[in-house]
Amino acid sequence: MTANDTAVGSAQASATLVASEPVKGTPVPAPAAPTHPLGPVTAAEITKSSEILQASWPTGTKLHYKAITLHEPPKSVLAPYLAAERAGEKPAPLDRKTLVIYYLKGTENLHEAVINLTKGSVESNVKVGPFLHPNADNEEIVAVEKAALEYPEVQAEIAKLKLPEGAVVVADPWIYGSDGIKDGKFYDDVRLMQCYLYMRDPENPSEPDSCHYSFPLPISPVINPQTMELVRVDLLPTGHDEVVEPLKPWKPVKANEYIPEAQTLRTDLKPLRVLQPEGASFTVEDFSELGKTIRWQKWDFKVGFNYREGMVLYDVHYDNKPLFYRISLSDMAIPYADPRTPYHRKCAFDLGDCGAGVMANNLQLGCDCLGSIYYISGLLADSEGRPTDMPNVICVHEQDAGISWKHTNYRTGRAVVARNRELVLQSILTVANYEYILAFNFNIAGDLTYEARATGILSTSPVDVDLSTTPHPYGTIVHPGVLAAYHQHFFSLRIDPMIAGHGNKIAYDEAHALPRDPKVNPNGTGYTVKKTEINTTGGYDLDFSKGRIFKILNPSVKNPINGLPVGYKVMAPPVQPILADKDSYHYKRAEFADRNFYVTKYREDELFSGGKYTNQSRGGNGVRSWAERNESLEDGDPVLWVNFGLQHIPRVEDYPVMPAEMLRVMLRPVNFFDKNPALDLPPSTQEFNCSVGLNKLVEKAEEKTGCCGSA
Repeated sequence: MTANDTAVGSAQASATLVASEPVKGTPVPAPAAPTHPLGPVTAAEITKSSEILQASWPTGTKLHYKAITLHEPPKSVLAPYLAAERAGEKPAPLDRKTLVIYYLKGTENLHEAVINLTKGSVESNVKVGPFLHPNADNEEIVAVEKAALEYPEVQAEIAKLKLPEGAVVVADPWIYGSDGIKDGKFYDDVRLMQCYLYMRDPENPSEPDSCHYSFPLPISPVINPQTMELVRVDLLPTGHDEVVEPLKPWKPVKANEYIPEAQTLRTDLKPLRVLQPEGASFTVEDFSELGKTIRWQKWDFKVGFNYREGMVLYDVHYDNKPLFYRISLSDMAIPYADPRTPYHRKCAFDLGDCGAGVMANNLQLGCDCLGSIYYISGLLADSEGRPTDMPNVICVHEQDAGISWKHTNYRTGRAVVARNRELVLQSILTVANYEYILAFNFNIAGDLTYEARATGILSTSPVDVDLSTTPHPYGTIVHPGVLAAYHQHFFSLRIDPMIAGHGNKIAYDEAHALPRDPKVNPNGTGYTVKKTEINTTGGYDLDFSKGRIFKILNPSVKNPINGLPVGYKVMAPPVQPILADKDSYHYKRAEFADRNFYVTKYREDELFSGGKYTNQSRGGNGVRSWAERNESLEDGDPVLWVNFGLQHIPRVEDYPVMPAEMLRVMLRPVNFFDKNPALDLPPSTQEFNCSVGLNKLVEKAEEKTGCCGSA
């Protein structure tokens, strides 16, 4: 166990760790932290990277660091290394390298450097651009918030609203977005932030957790985050069209709070506790100082963490059979529907613009994760190139998932039932107003599910109070004077497969009705399945009229029962493609939002479906562009990008905080095993599960002899 890890739970908290024997639900300490080519960067490596880079510049040069992260070895080198490692060999060590993204402080000069930590040298250092801008960072966002409210020009506009005495104004800095305009103070070739202003409840302005989104103000300063200079002050439209009216005195409305002390809380909800008296069934081992190997019910895989993707899974196996080389959430895009200035630029790329690691929550026991929990912590670099702790960014736990399988023999009355269980790896992001609950769920039958839940607070904008009961063309009125714009959420899951080994293919199956035929199909009921192999990179879609299902196959490994290629199918939810037209910057930038699937040929450094730099991007550097190369996939090294999401038409019930909406992508074995892989589950019994009967149909005699010792 390292200082960055926490194991909790009734059994784990008191467990004695033995290095030679993993303890369930707890880490195995090593005498010295091993190094590994996939290990997340350590505090010492962050410090060393910044020192090596700083020394390469003239004395006195000030750098603003955006990221110091692992530079992963090329697949051609890493895949054999992992195979040798799994075979019990000791492969030759690979050089440890970091990718450093940084500015020359106070300038627009953005650089990328690769630092070879093993050799102590700068391997490459290049200036990037134009139209390439990195993510925002926490320190920068706080500084922009402060700067936006200090300028006299902004204060003068606020004064015109005649807000109540003592009112506290709050700024929400947003990534500026792109529109290609360059006209005077309107431009997007320099990195900017658009600040939307709100007010805390004027009747309780000292409450820092007040839902300020209930009091949107029609003023929006634009700040240059490099220089903290005010570029201009935008005034916002508050009607049903693009007309911007002169500022008027604020009209009072009531608060709408989400914090518990503002509610009359229910008193009839009784505790529901997850207990594992013998401890958890998983083990956690260090494969590096911060990297973790998790083993659970025939699954084993490595877990990494970085500033951009947050949680990353590597070298995923089931029963020692290879499944996935690398899998992670690659990108997100949230384009908004309001076409009026400045909202027409509003399209958040929360991973590329901010970072899943940067915005990861410190997860709390009994709140974010229930049961016997193991926490994984991380490290990131701050703007000065110093290591910053990110505690408890991933929680690991088991949960009951209903029945896995059951059959009752009606002739004998005997029922055999096995309960499903899932291993959950969960992370939660807070990106200003929104929260995303992201999880990998492994189950006992070989399924791997990626789950995304959207919650938090809607991004709101002002609307004239007297229009509150009139339908708005671009959103829903969720509170008097408060408009929640229509928007779409897109997620892009990147899957680099190795189903039964490398050399995979992507295909899809469709069910087609057979034509009526007097001999073959005389009653018109027959149908068959047609398989189509994807041999060229491109974009592809679901077709529910044909039951189209996409699969990852290994044509060189056949199922011993039916001789078909072993594989996994991808069960993805439907999503309406991006509604912005093809000439819009929303469409050009969100390269993954127009198709359900993209298939590309593996290339190094193509990890992010929206491109490496999404902040004020122009497009042309993401998955659509890569797929349009029309490369052959005959040599069997595809990457599958699964794009899913939701069309969010806000409801009043989504405010002031939104009940979570859930989306799931399931990866399920198809002809991979020779039978149901969960047949070896012990049958579900009362002696094992210790459930409690609450109705009179349960005999008292059964209660007395039950495993829980009920009276």
